Amino acid sequence: MENIARLKWACRRGMLELDVILMPFVENHYLQLEEDEKATFQRLLNADDPDLYAWFMGHKACEDKDFAMMVKKIHKLNGAIISD
Repeated sequence: MENIARLKWACRRGMLELDVILMPFVENHYLQLEEDEKATFQRLLNADDPDLYAWFMGHKACEDKDFAMMVKKIHKLNGAIISD
């Protein structure tokens, strides 16, 4: 059983910009992820807010390839316009 309430709590960050990216993703898409993707997302939530912000805003590339894939997937599933 997924603990969605705990994930939602972990998505509440110190930056509103991150809240509006992460919360809809958990509410609308998390349960459809593969198990390895869920694990990557949970690890991603352990990153510091400045790093998350830089990755999601495209200011800095993720060195962790799994994090980079998850950031791209979150953008895509949330309906963001992204460029490769």
